[in-house]
Amino acid sequence: MAWCCYSRKGRTLTTVHSRGKTHAVLPKSPERGADAADRALELVLASLEDSKAEDIVTINITGKSALGDYMVVVSGRSNRHVAAISEHLISDLKDEGLGSPRVEGMETGDWVLIDTGDIIVHVFRPEIREFYNIEKMWAAPEIEESTLH
Repeated sequence: MAWCCYSRKGRTLTTVHSRGKTHAVLPKSPERGADAADRALELVLASLEDSKAEDIVTINITGKSALGDYMVVVSGRSNRHVAAISEHLISDLKDEGLGSPRVEGMETGDWVLIDTGDIIVHVFRPEIREFYNIEKMWAAPEIEESTLH
């Protein structure tokens, strides 16, 4: 893989040549627009569906957490399926110029966390997902501030 960098108006742009495609990789910044997370979410969901991930749940956490804009929770049928879903998603994110996400849990394949910045993806084996039940925690109804007084 060959790449080159050049600067234009204070921004470093990286062009990556991989598998015959050319991708522009822009650093994450507020100038990317408010819909950057929505576009990234579309890519994440398409990748997960392509990998045959099961029981895909998307939770909008905008305003609820500084962690990101969306949380996506999915299941894989086995450790190998969880790892394959995760590897495919990481590859798709890189191929689309969204950089290298932070990844934890690939060693065991029980629960893999993929953090893209805007989107946090949890890939679970079904038993582990049921045990932690994180969707229920994040999908809790919002409490009105007036009811707290």
